[in-house]
Amino acid sequence: MPSMKPVKLLLAALMLLGSTGAAALDSDTLQKVEVKADNSRADLPNGMVIYSGRVRITQGTLLINADELRAEATDDKVVTTLIASGSPATYQQMLENGKLAEAQANEIRYDIQKRILTLKGKAEMRQSGSLVQGDSIQYDLEKQMLVAEGSEDEQITTIFQPAEADLKSLTEPKGEKQGETQQ
Repeated sequence: MPSMKPVKLLLAALMLLGSTGAAALDSDTLQKVEVKADNSRADLPNGMVIYSGRVRITQGTLLINADELRAEATDDKVVTTLIASGSPATYQQMLENGKLAEAQANEIRYDIQKRILTLKGKAEMRQSGSLVQGDSIQYDLEKQMLVAEGSEDEQITTIFQPAEADLKSLTEPKGEKQGETQQ
């Protein structure tokens, strides 16, 4: 049976992952992290813990589903990178504004130290009806910068949904202000 130390390191890293989104629910970081999988194995000399087979990670509203989850650590056992892979691997979390943020890709990689989330292979990010699709999407959580790249065969797709305030102004009859009626 593998030592519990790699599991504790993985759990600490997952808590960091859940707390990184600036708009994610603060209460999620206070919730327990639960990892379910068919199998797990630890390669201590190489600083790696691997969960495989129907992997499901939850912490509050955070939910990650993958075929495999790898946690990579430095020599001093500090987890530096989490890699979820699947067909696709999926991520979802409730934001402070009450809206659901979702992402999916063949691989979801999170660099804990740099706070960079990278989606590779049929990558998608969705929130409030808006969508970014591409071969890869990289999101810097610290700088709140997103870079999407297409493949040789397909360009990226971005769909923006207007805010509710913008929708109201579009549907309001011209010449009328909200709360006024025509005589």
